[in-house]
Order: sequence, then C-alpha cells, then structure tokens
Amino acid sequence: MVPNLIRRFVIMAIAVPLAAAGARKLSDALEARRGPSRATRLLRQGADTLGGFRRQKRRRFSFGR
Repeated sequence: MVPNLIRRFVIMAIAVPLAAAGARKLSDALEARRGPSRATRLLRQGADTLGGFRRQKRRRFSFGR
C-alpha cells in the first residue's frame, strides 16, 4: 500500500511536470523550424492541460484584488 502511494506521488510530482515541460519545449522547437501548425498547437494545449493538474491555492479575504 505504501509503495503504491509513493509511486503515485512521484509520478504526479515529478513525471507530469517534466512531460509538460518537454511537450512545451518540443512545440517551441517545431514552431521555430516550420511555423505554427496543428501539431504544435496540440502539443502546447497538452502541456497546458498537464500543467493545470496542480492544485490552485485557495485565497481567502482577497479584498485588494
């Protein structure tokens, strides 16, 4: 049970952000060489989706914003 929990934590904490950064870097490289295309747009959207899995900070009493 504990090894499964550790494995899941490692995947979510390390592998997912690395995959998102790799997809974004690949998208930038392809776009620089060949210009914008459907593939680069999908890579960027995938990176944005993977980056969105992080939990948002809860703000309470944010009167100044």
